[in-house]
Amino acid sequence: MLSLYSNLRCAALLLAACAISQAQTVHAPYKDISIGLDATRLRIAALPAAVHQVAWGFATGECGDEHWGNFDTEAFARQNVEAYGRSGVGYIVSTGGEAGIFTCASDEGMRRFVARYASPRLLGFDFDIEGRQTPEQIRSLVQRLRVLQQRKPRLRLSFTLATFAASDGSARSLNALGEQALAAIREARLDHAIINLMVMNYGPADAAHCVVRDGRCDMGASALQAARNLQQRHGVPARRIALTAMLGVNDVQDNVFTPADAQVLAAGARRMGLAGVHFWSIDRDQPCPPGAPRVSPRCHGLADVPAGTFGALLASAR
Repeated sequence: MLSLYSNLRCAALLLAACAISQAQTVHAPYKDISIGLDATRLRIAALPAAVHQVAWGFATGECGDEHWGNFDTEAFARQNVEAYGRSGVGYIVSTGGEAGIFTCASDEGMRRFVARYASPRLLGFDFDIEGRQTPEQIRSLVQRLRVLQQRKPRLRLSFTLATFAASDGSARSLNALGEQALAAIREARLDHAIINLMVMNYGPADAAHCVVRDGRCDMGASALQAARNLQQRHGVPARRIALTAMLGVNDVQDNVFTPADAQVLAAGARRMGLAGVHFWSIDRDQPCPPGAPRVSPRCHGLADVPAGTFGALLASAR
């Protein structure tokens, strides 16, 4: 009875801390909040029933005064934090992204930012750093997160970074921006921060970029190679590595992520004990209608691959 009580009390404390264990593998696809947003109530569009964890994309601007679009941030946060609390779906607040940047110059701003999204369903925060942050902005953000880690040591913090997946023996991994971010993370001693690799858009099929098979980048094998390279070149342990794939047709024409790649990625992530498996995005996990562009935010571009296929396959990484 004492053991049962202790276990229940521990679970309650973890829930109250708005956090999850760093050892738990998180399967949280990204949701582009701008697609299907209820403009009146500012509610994020309903998720597929099989989705139990999700990453909201993307908050931009300065922490504490961040924005998601041309609407009231406080109202957006309140509506969706309450809705996710009722639904039981865990959420990661993701910032930055390809089209914007997120900065944080003060601990007070970080406190406001974190408090705005706090709930028992909050899993953590993700910082997508893709191209326009200065070294000073990256260092400032990381220093704020150092204080946050001390206050909430179980809160999941991740950095989403571009990667190569070299298979030529060089272990080529992060680009220059990613290496700056990793250096700042180490300098601040963010010991639990997760490096979330964007396993997509490697470039032309070349062993310096990816694992090449039949004249193309093998996207499943390349994703796992990227994780191994991060371990070998930068010494990041598997428990602190996550992978994010882009479903179907990537921006680079010859980089195509198929259901077979999803199976390889999920099995490998489970075998390696990675921290997370994500994908861009829930909105793309469906075939394209006639006339859709080659790369669309609303579909994956592969014929005869039914809606929900990728989500089901990648969920097996848990």
